[in-house]
Amino acid sequence: MEKQQLPNATLVLVMGILSIIGCCCYGLPGLIFGIVAVILAGKATNIYKEAPENYSGFGNVKAGKIMGIIGIVLSVLMVIYIIWVISYFGWETIQNQELMQERLEEIMGQQ
Repeated sequence: MEKQQLPNATLVLVMGILSIIGCCCYGLPGLIFGIVAVILAGKATNIYKEAPENYSGFGNVKAGKIMGIIGIVLSVLMVIYIIWVISYFGWETIQNQELMQERLEEIMGQQ
């Protein structure tokens, strides 16, 4: 019997890659893609464990899951950083370029 491709193996890999890339977009897309990758990888792993001799492509699932976890961690760190920046500088300062430049000059002058 010929081995068939594990369902969603390529999708898990793509979602894992997108989660790492998406962490640079304020963290939210990376978080979403990473969670989807981990969930789909869990389902694909369960299918593979039932009959490993029938499926190929488990390496893509493992790689996608690892990248999904890395993407989730990086995205959470990015979200925490953005929340810190907003709380430190204030929303009005971030939206106004001149005010932000003045605030940064004040901080650099204190050091």
